[in-house]
Amino acid sequence: MSVSQLSAIEDVLAQMRSVADAASGFERKAAGPVAEPGGFAAELQRSLHKVSDMQTQATSQAKAFQLGAPDISLNDVMIDMQKASVAFQATVQVRNRLVAAYQEIASMPV
Repeated sequence: MSVSQLSAIEDVLAQMRSVADAASGFERKAAGPVAEPGGFAAELQRSLHKVSDMQTQATSQAKAFQLGAPDISLNDVMIDMQKASVAFQATVQVRNRLVAAYQEIASMPV
């Protein structure tokens, strides 16, 4: 992945985190969000962290392969990169549907 792709991914993840925070009424503090253990917003937050972790792990594994680490095979790198890519694309689709639902609700007459 190129630097521009990674920054685009981080931008989308930041947008999704802000949507999740707004949906749950979180206040983001310096230490991070304070979430209640259950609910939709908490599950969304966990999913975002999981996707972010998958991308970070895949990127670090690809860098290790490029540096010649003997215990990392190209097959594992490619599979992990594809898993991270699919997870990110699914997350973007969830975000798009949440935004569309929000816009639809916001445009309803009171």
